[in-house]
Amino acid sequence: MPLGGSATKDGKVKIRSDSTGGLNLLAFGAKNTEGFEVMKSSDGKETAGLLVVEDDARVAESLARGLGEAGFAVATAARLSAADAQLARGAPALIVLDLNLPDGDGRTWLRRLRGAGHGMPVIILTARDTLPDRVAGLEEGADDYLTKPFAFAELLARIRARLRNAANHSDDDILRVGDLEIDRLRRQVRRAGRSVELTAREFDVLALLAQWRGQPVSRDLLAREVWKVNRRLTPLDNVIDVHISHLRDKIDRDQPAKLIQTVRGVGFRLAEGAE
Repeated sequence: MPLGGSATKDGKVKIRSDSTGGLNLLAFGAKNTEGFEVMKSSDGKETAGLLVVEDDARVAESLARGLGEAGFAVATAARLSAADAQLARGAPALIVLDLNLPDGDGRTWLRRLRGAGHGMPVIILTARDTLPDRVAGLEEGADDYLTKPFAFAELLARIRARLRNAANHSDDDILRVGDLEIDRLRRQVRRAGRSVELTAREFDVLALLAQWRGQPVSRDLLAREVWKVNRRLTPLDNVIDVHISHLRDKIDRDQPAKLIQTVRGVGFRLAEGAE
């Protein structure tokens, strides 16, 4: 049986709020009055720390159990205030975030998280499954988006992939193109020594362009890497163009060297020199 309840025919996890049978709730730690619970991996070792922000106790307990057995140290927060308390204690390696929380909306909290400079991967795990919801979640700074019901194996694979990606880039957190500096760890941008305020999605677009410094980046690649969608199935040309326009206004306005360039028939590139 999958963690936390019954399985659908496609193997996805469906949590039943009225079910008590077959769910072995483990005592991972002592819960305090703020709804925050510190957990460790199943063997008691401190490993890569994950924060699960989920107000459904059964889902949170199931995730904590499964992730703990997979070798992670896990903490859960049933409220956004509890998540803030955990961040004050120390930043996790990755956050699994529900959107419908008792004390606020997860997307708003995520926007605030990114605005404060926290760059750890965030995977949204929610019942909101419409395309506008998925796009909005990624727009606010999520690295991945998974809807309920879900397959635990898929969530685990996505967590591991995001952690691998973060580790692979740990030695190259600062990207530079001319006088533009992009700190991917702190998600901060400076142009000619001055700070540039970007939205989470604008930052992701700029970081991808910088990663391919001097090389054309297609709209297909932008859609796949930044918005996590197939552009052929979900047209995003207007959305991409709006973000490029905003970036030009913030990065290149009043600057003699224009860094964001259009490559006709291909896409865009970030490079020194005139188009």
